[in-house]
Amino acid sequence: MKLLIVRHGDPDYSIDSLTPKGWKEAEYLAERLSKLDVKEFYVSPLGRAKDTASCTLKKMNRTAEEKEWLREFAPQIWRPDITDHRILAWDWLPQDWMAEERFFEYDKWYLPERMQEAKVKEEYDWVVNSFDEVLAKNGYRREGHLYRVEKANNDTIVFFCHFGATCVLLSHLLSISPMVLWHGTCSAPTSVTTVVTEERREGIASFRMSAFGDISHLYVKDELPAFAARFCECYANEDERHD
Repeated sequence: MKLLIVRHGDPDYSIDSLTPKGWKEAEYLAERLSKLDVKEFYVSPLGRAKDTASCTLKKMNRTAEEKEWLREFAPQIWRPDITDHRILAWDWLPQDWMAEERFFEYDKWYLPERMQEAKVKEEYDWVVNSFDEVLAKNGYRREGHLYRVEKANNDTIVFFCHFGATCVLLSHLLSISPMVLWHGTCSAPTSVTTVVTEERREGIASFRMSAFGDISHLYVKDELPAFAARFCECYANEDERHD
């Protein structure tokens, strides 16, 4: 089974939709995805994800099942350097979160007090357990860190969602702390991440990522990727996003 996890197009957060560039990206993405034999589509309930999906769904004359757990991963914490308001649980300064070794560990990243106070693990469990229900319905049932193959298949399933949510799903499939993924990876708008099962012994499957944040559909159109989700490459770069 092959899972394609797609980030939404260049966002206009003020209206929870896409910028003109984002709509162009979504059309180029649709040209790519429409060539595939896709069994099922799932989409976040947020506008920027649904609008991105709409281009592909219209081109293929298909529909997507909306899933609340595919929304952006939203728990909020009191960040160490910000005291007047809460912020997304995964939006920390590197010098703060990297000082806590537990954040690097798959089974301990949620133990620091700030994460527990915000019930981040409860939200994480809801997302990944809901995700596993979809995988079980399609023949792969979670057992520990592996999947029991109840119905082997070569189907393709597409999920339209968000960067934070993507890292949660990958964290679960690959047994990696989501903090490492949230801070160590960056997927451009409309990028496609591909995860495929490997059944090296009959009935036992694991997932392996064959591509992360692929934007070849943009490059083939000479469309530069949007800067969204990145921070300034150098602090002196005034035209790039600062915290």
